[in-house]
Amino acid sequence: MRLTTALLLASTMLVTAPAIAQNASVAAPADAAADGADIIVFGRGETRQVQEISAKDLVTLTPGTNPLKAIEKLPSVNFQSADPFGNYEWSQRISIRSFNQNQIGFTFDGIPLGDMSYGNHNGLHITRAISSENIGSVRVSQGAGSIGTQATNALGGTVETFSMDPVEALAAQGNLTYGSDETWRAFARINMGSADGIAGYVSYAYGSTDKYKGQGTQDQHMGNAKLVIPVGDAKIDGWLSYSDRREQDYQDMSKSMLRRLGYGWDNTYPDYARAIDYADRLNDVDLVSNSGGSPFPDGRFDYSGAPVAGGQVYPGNVTSADDAYYDAAGLRKDWLGAVGITTPLGDKANLKFKTYYHNNSGMGLWATPYTPSPNGTPMSVRTTEYDMDRIGAFGSVDFAVGIQNITVGAWYENNKFHQARRFYAFASRTAPGLSFREYPKNPFFTQWEFDFTTNTFQYHVQDKIDLGMVTINLGWKGFKVTNKAEAVVQATFPEGKIKAEDWFQPHAGFAVELSEEAEIFGGFTQATRAFASATTTGPFGTNQATFDAIKDDLKPEASDTYELGLRYHNPVFNGVIGAYLVNFRNRLLSVQVGAPIQGLASALQNVGNVRSVGFEAAGDVKLVMGFGAYASYSYTNATYRDDVFNGAGALVAAIKGKTVVDSPKHMLRGELNYDQGPIFGRISANYMSRRYFTYTNDQSVPSRVIVDASVGYRFTDKIEIQLNATNLFDKKYVGTIGSGGFGNSGDAQTLLVGAPQQFFATLKAGF
Repeated sequence: MRLTTALLLASTMLVTAPAIAQNASVAAPADAAADGADIIVFGRGETRQVQEISAKDLVTLTPGTNPLKAIEKLPSVNFQSADPFGNYEWSQRISIRSFNQNQIGFTFDGIPLGDMSYGNHNGLHITRAISSENIGSVRVSQGAGSIGTQATNALGGTVETFSMDPVEALAAQGNLTYGSDETWRAFARINMGSADGIAGYVSYAYGSTDKYKGQGTQDQHMGNAKLVIPVGDAKIDGWLSYSDRREQDYQDMSKSMLRRLGYGWDNTYPDYARAIDYADRLNDVDLVSNSGGSPFPDGRFDYSGAPVAGGQVYPGNVTSADDAYYDAAGLRKDWLGAVGITTPLGDKANLKFKTYYHNNSGMGLWATPYTPSPNGTPMSVRTTEYDMDRIGAFGSVDFAVGIQNITVGAWYENNKFHQARRFYAFASRTAPGLSFREYPKNPFFTQWEFDFTTNTFQYHVQDKIDLGMVTINLGWKGFKVTNKAEAVVQATFPEGKIKAEDWFQPHAGFAVELSEEAEIFGGFTQATRAFASATTTGPFGTNQATFDAIKDDLKPEASDTYELGLRYHNPVFNGVIGAYLVNFRNRLLSVQVGAPIQGLASALQNVGNVRSVGFEAAGDVKLVMGFGAYASYSYTNATYRDDVFNGAGALVAAIKGKTVVDSPKHMLRGELNYDQGPIFGRISANYMSRRYFTYTNDQSVPSRVIVDASVGYRFTDKIEIQLNATNLFDKKYVGTIGSGGFGNSGDAQTLLVGAPQQFFATLKAGF
């Protein structure tokens, strides 16, 4: 164990050991009980499985950490990333109850974020919408989101993030973080408020970290501003944010690469000559490598200067040009603004309305040895480029009629999304002449370019009936989403329209108060997922003939969720247990259309059903003298119900009864924390069982346990220092699976290594 590990672990144990020694019958202080209740709320009074994490839980993580990493402690939440902060978008994945990220709804202050995927066609990632220091809470609905959530893809729950409100006073906050791999993060916020209730804040954050293997930098500039203005009984609020994120990528790995090349293997950057050599070998060009030695007849050398063995093409344990590219990166710029109003309408009704605008420009870059530059350099830079303009509005009116509280709401969005695939030239064989951290100019080839327009209309109706000890929720939502593609540079991809329409998606639930401490809840939800508007995903990722063949008959994915649970709450213990059944139908997968002799492209097809059955439990207990403990466990049995056949009826994959990819059966999380007086600390463990990354389950990554820890000291109520460790015991493991998609069988370059042990120190000061 490294010295730094031992020191942090010892510090954490120093603050936790006294609790274990205390008599468990000693009552916890009242303030400790109140503080603990603010961290996780287990949805008391809700008719569905829902938990909420507060800002107090978020601030114990390393500043700048993705809020989705904070919710991985909740039952049935599977979060993965290749970096310690959970921010690296190419690697960031989240699934809930076996539903993947594309099938989960995400919102920020009600604003739709789309599916938050890497090449998001209808939103942006939460880490580009708000700085973590400005988050007030995160609410997770595992099985069925709130009926009024602005999302048309939420088959498997929702994640709603909320900004904190400004205070009615003059205040300031500043944080400075330094840590492993030259990690720097600075955050500053100024809050202004007046006696008449007008309040607002502005903040700026900059974070930068070197890659923990290979070379490269991942950084982000972020500005946030929020304003709240009371007008009589009404409240007007406004939000504005800007983000400029640039991140150089890690190399996608396979199990074979991990064995041959090790967990520390990465892209060749900044070794340009080695990348040129790999590209030459791919194209069978006999050139002297950069070892500087005299050439053998075929001109191939290991980088130690030794000749490559007879018949071997690549040096060392490299077997393909795909084992290491020169460099790759993701660049994203976003503006997000919103204005909303909340006001009473008489004595028994309320109105909420918000309008928003989002602009995004970005691209993913990859140095490809498969397309040479026109000047003879055996590589070029391939990009997928994104530009997005979204404007929308949503609102609701709720009113009381006796024991009923009725809500009617709607959401409309117009999204114009531009996507292109382009190639840019390297300067020469000896110098790249460009940086992957900058947007390139002057492409030499545009392979394809499309404009997409998506119009979304969604409405919902809900009736909450209060019968005293029993609460009943009844309602439904419906939507129509129209997707249109227009070619600028067509290539083989299609133009045209497709729509998803489902005007009645019922929701029903109940909560029965058994006592002041206990309640039973349960419900049923039906949900439908709209199609995606992009060339790289969804129904437009095929050719014109195939698109025309499916556009009128392709059914959108849909799910039915049943859940039942019990909550219990008293001043010492707060917990929940639950069980669920999900029937997922019309699963979409890209498969061959028609017989192979027809030569039709692959396209989305409905390939059958999935069934998920699971159990969830979570609870936190307030121990003595400022100590507390939290644990959660989830069991998920998600299986495919049908084999996959192509359009001609031939078997493509025998997967009936196989476990859904990236769906661990067991997840267990535990945490011991302390917060009293000037000292606070936490140590947590995260266990995840085996995960499959092929549909036939012939390839998987093993289970792993990751331990994180933090400890801090408050010099005053405004000044503190905090130390964080991620992957405390330096476990080597696969973090993300499916980075390159999932295949039917066989090893594939679709894994990303989890971050090694890292340490961070933060100084926080305010007034």
